[in-house]
Amino acid sequence: MRFSRAVIAAACVSLFSLSACSSGPDDSQNSAYQGAYLYGTDGNMANEFGAIFKEQPGLLSGMKGTMPLTELDESFLQRLRSVKPGLKDLLFAGEAYDAVVISALAAQQAGSTEPAKIAKYINAVTVGGTICRTVKQCLTLAEAGRPISYRGVTVRYGFAEAGEPATTSYGTVHFDSANQLDGGKTEYLGTGNERDVTGQKPPTPVKGGTTTKPLTFGGLLPKTGALAYTTPPMEAGALLAVAEVNAAGGVLGKPVKWIDGDDGTSPVKAKATIESHHAAGVQVLIGPGASGVALASLPDSIRYGMVMFSPCNTSPDLTGFEDKGLYFRTAPSDVLQARALADVMLRDGLQKIAIVTHSDNYGKKLAEGVTKELVKAGISEVSVQTYVYQITDGGEVKDEAELTRIASQVVPTRPDGVLVIGYSESAGAIKALAAAGANIRH
Repeated sequence: MRFSRAVIAAACVSLFSLSACSSGPDDSQNSAYQGAYLYGTDGNMANEFGAIFKEQPGLLSGMKGTMPLTELDESFLQRLRSVKPGLKDLLFAGEAYDAVVISALAAQQAGSTEPAKIAKYINAVTVGGTICRTVKQCLTLAEAGRPISYRGVTVRYGFAEAGEPATTSYGTVHFDSANQLDGGKTEYLGTGNERDVTGQKPPTPVKGGTTTKPLTFGGLLPKTGALAYTTPPMEAGALLAVAEVNAAGGVLGKPVKWIDGDDGTSPVKAKATIESHHAAGVQVLIGPGASGVALASLPDSIRYGMVMFSPCNTSPDLTGFEDKGLYFRTAPSDVLQARALADVMLRDGLQKIAIVTHSDNYGKKLAEGVTKELVKAGISEVSVQTYVYQITDGGEVKDEAELTRIASQVVPTRPDGVLVIGYSESAGAIKALAAAGANIRH
């Protein structure tokens, strides 16, 4: 399922004075040029990101973007907020919950908490068995040695062979005049293909089973660094799942455990945390946050024979990574997000687009994907220009002056739309564009 590629010219609302109402490639060069739409992605479309602009009221008003997002029911929201009251965002909360639950079900069906055995059952518990929707129902079936198909908060169909969702849901979200997301404008889009569900015959579930080593999860989420603001909802989802698994009797007769940990939005920090978790007996890592951090630290996880299960990695490079069957994710590949985001931009009638992205794998790969989709839809390759700024291992901007230089290059080209890809540091890119004369219209 895809967004319509129809151009809706009547929907034009100018944002940047850098026009989304362009009817042809030359319109942006005439005196009627009024500005461009501003877009973001899952790395920066969050209330906590908007809070960075407290000194610039309304600067993000009208900015819109896409993110992996499933419409969450009220029961789940209430349970989530009971774990973390005052939660401001929901990004990847459901994905984190499902990652923990799927791992627990896989351990129960494997009859073991050995990571390699758990890994063999992770895809299996999402395909080819009795459909179950609650932790209690699924664990009861698993304990009885029954094949199951878990249908959770975000997993609405089975996993593909690569250990990721075959189908998913995206949300198109909008910032309001208070630099906060306007929930009333959120639209949901189903995408992916059910035919991509793994066709491998699942292993036979083990009935019953006990263990001397309880299933232990190790948090590998960005509690610090440029993605720190995304951790609260993921942590809430993971802790809720741990609590509900234990309320349902645990795994193999023992309560499951959670050991906190930080990936620091940094490969160096992530590797140190993985080493610490290994020493503590962790079998399943939940995280990391950034795709670049995952690509850099996954070899360490594999070396220790641990399962790495991320709720938020989206880089396409992770799909074919030589992971020895130990890497999984509940977040979809950015191959799907690139399509959704390009379609949102095309519906606004764009003809000339500037993409400003950080240098992490996540940003560069998503920029490439969006460009590919726009060109496939008929936009000229020369009409999509990408500008890359460098970030540190911790996800911070290496050189603020580089943002100023990029902004001074983007503004005179007068694009119809500007897509900013990054984490919290991308706020600096938006501020630089405004400082360079990009008049944001509301």
